[in-house]
Amino acid sequence: MSIKRRISDDDGRAALESWFRARSAGADGAEGAAALPRSTRATAVRYTLEELATRAPGNSVEVRVPPFGVCQCVEGPRHTRGTPPNVIEMDPATWLELATGLTDWEAAVGTGKVLASGSRANLSEWMPLRS
Repeated sequence: MSIKRRISDDDGRAALESWFRARSAGADGAEGAAALPRSTRATAVRYTLEELATRAPGNSVEVRVPPFGVCQCVEGPRHTRGTPPNVIEMDPATWLELATGLTDWEAAVGTGKVLASGSRANLSEWMPLRS
């Protein structure tokens, strides 16, 4: 089953590219990316969550990037009520760093920037999303 995209490829890629350029801009990159309009950051996060759900379809893992979005992905047992058994949560900046390849899964988990619980809560196979 394919997901229903809410963000067009053009809008999503433009927002992601804006974030990436701001984040990659030297010593002040993190501050520059954080200074982007909220709508740009939200679009970049939601677009990459949609992209993850497309590349890793399923319902066994819930990826949470508050306050901008959530998706379910990865094949496996489906949960129907309550908190799913496999949950990944992180802030928007960490999510976009993973999605763009500015950091890798092991580093983000190792530094505590990503909270992952459950036997399937590992996205290293699908990161980075930006090529």
